[in-house]
Amino acid sequence: MDEDIRELYQEVILDHGKNPRNFRHPEDAPLEAHGNNPLCGDKLTVYVRLGDEQKIEDAAFEGRGCAISIASASMMTDIVRGKTVAEMERLFGVFHNMCTGEGEADINTGGEFADDLDKLRVLSGVKQFPMRVKCATLAWHTINAAIHDEHDATTE
Repeated sequence: MDEDIRELYQEVILDHGKNPRNFRHPEDAPLEAHGNNPLCGDKLTVYVRLGDEQKIEDAAFEGRGCAISIASASMMTDIVRGKTVAEMERLFGVFHNMCTGEGEADINTGGEFADDLDKLRVLSGVKQFPMRVKCATLAWHTINAAIHDEHDATTE
């Protein structure tokens, strides 16, 4: 990865880590789940409100963790808003592959999620550090648990 790009990615992660978007507990979010990454100590609660046709109307989170887990949760809550549950699940699959280095063809083409994957690409460096993949994907596992009425998610 080019050094200028790496620095830009680090800046984006630090920005979201220090100034997370959607860091709040919405009173009208009926779905929630608690996520835990015991290896890093990340703990998140993700809140979701679904609308018509299983579209995500609102997504927010609270918690504490490393810069990667907070940045990922911040970016995720922005990106999933307006998507259906099925679209979120497909995007999570491609994002997970991006973080693990699997499914490069899906990632490179981007398909229906090209713009979203461009934003999430800043987190793809975790594939070089397998323990950090759990930090980057914790929020995604947690929103998936919330949507499926499971109250706990873990990276274990």
